[in-house]
Amino acid sequence: MSRILLTLCLGLSVMILPAAGSESVSDFQLEIRDTSNNLIQAFPVNDNEWCLYWNHSVTGIAVQDCYRIEKKQLLLSHSWQPDFAAGLGHVEGRGILSEHPEGGYLISEINEPVTNNALWLRVGSRSVSHTLVSGNRELNLSEIAAGQRLLLLLNTTP
Repeated sequence: MSRILLTLCLGLSVMILPAAGSESVSDFQLEIRDTSNNLIQAFPVNDNEWCLYWNHSVTGIAVQDCYRIEKKQLLLSHSWQPDFAAGLGHVEGRGILSEHPEGGYLISEINEPVTNNALWLRVGSRSVSHTLVSGNRELNLSEIAAGQRLLLLLNTTP
């Protein structure tokens, strides 16, 4: 009987664990907190990179702001902007501006540290669709907290 139970447990553990190489490693999490510092949700960061995808509230164009983690420090890495709409654009000396192969503009090598590994965000409406993306994971913040001010806090403890 114990041999059957051991075989069953081993079989279940193989089914629960992802296959090697099928998913990126998550070393860090973004804690999504409200203005009272209550944890709303934790979002795993895969391969030390994550992006915030959103649609410009005036023009509707899709924008991607991407971050990476180096030595437990969150850095704004690059931004892809199809157009320089209101509030968007390139600041001389802050990253390298180039054309993106899929259209629009890429501002690369920004490498700007995010103070205290914390980013405040006023979450836009469903049409703005503020969405966290890392690896194959997505979390649409606009669906769970439209109009709210949220803190995206990098948790660097395993």
